[in-house]
Amino acid sequence: MKTKNVVDLTDLSHEELEEVVKLANEIKNRPEDYMDACRGKILATLFYEPSTRTQMSFQTAMLRLGGKIIGFDNPQNSSVAKGENLKDTVTVVGGYSDILAIRHPLEGTAAAAAMYSPVPVVNAGDGGHLHPTQTLTDVVTLSNESGRLDHLCIGLCGDLKNGRTVHSLIKTMSTFEGNRFVLISTPELTVPRYIKDIINASGCKYTEVRSLAEAMPLLDVLYMTRIQRERFASEEEYKRQNGVFVLDREKLRTAKKTMKILHPLPRVDEIDVEVDYDDRAKYFVQTVYGMYGRMALILKLLENNTKEYPGRVMPTHPFRCINPRCISSTEKYLPGLFDEAGGDMLICKYCDGRRLI
Repeated sequence: MKTKNVVDLTDLSHEELEEVVKLANEIKNRPEDYMDACRGKILATLFYEPSTRTQMSFQTAMLRLGGKIIGFDNPQNSSVAKGENLKDTVTVVGGYSDILAIRHPLEGTAAAAAMYSPVPVVNAGDGGHLHPTQTLTDVVTLSNESGRLDHLCIGLCGDLKNGRTVHSLIKTMSTFEGNRFVLISTPELTVPRYIKDIINASGCKYTEVRSLAEAMPLLDVLYMTRIQRERFASEEEYKRQNGVFVLDREKLRTAKKTMKILHPLPRVDEIDVEVDYDDRAKYFVQTVYGMYGRMALILKLLENNTKEYPGRVMPTHPFRCINPRCISSTEKYLPGLFDEAGGDMLICKYCDGRRLI
């Protein structure tokens, strides 16, 4: 595979993504053929933020491939607690390992890590920005459970503003022909402007609704998400949004019999436990598909990949990102990297934040 790092699932070409999905299905069907595929290889998991499924899925994936794991799940137990910057941590740990998975509360961290790592970097979630391997999980699930990735009506419900899983899924699924999106949220938690720009540029259609019941009959896929307490500035703001959208058996009465219900998990109270017993609920098997997807991605990224320390990256513009949640606002040595969006608009290459010149 030509791609070295996966900061965003769209870093993979359609052909590469199809290869990963195909390999994930092969591993699922014949796991014994891949038991020693990563013997002698080491995965480093750098988790600056709590995780259950993503961290364990990466670790299980590497162990099932015959490899080993190192890393941390609490930065306070590492030299980060002493003030070590991201560049130094990634450079050192990359020297010990063959591939690196990183999760961090600040947006753009995986992109920054990829600039300094001598080994492939996989984004395991960067703040409220992106979560590409969750989207890979979703894609493998839909490929198996729906039989296709195109011409789907996909409803996304909950915290669409801060939901990195939502952003990654929309970015990827908008590259497939005929998909359309129903965005179900409160006005305060709608998707960011840059995600709507991506949908529009792709030629896909979207509608915004405020009622889960209203959207239900339309959907081939319902992607539920929790209201993320950790992304709110105050408990009061969180409580105003929590509990607005709850999926229960009554709402499912008007849904298609073939609809698939996905959720990146963890669940809080946005899906009633009774829904777990509906044949359309796929969120637990989804986690298993995610393990196979990560196994396939690890194998593909390690193909023909040699350890190489990157050279210095020079700034593209003499500006700083104005997003306070961008990694560049904390790691001051990072060069200012922007794409020009026409006129006086710049787009931060780390976090996709917009700023005017």
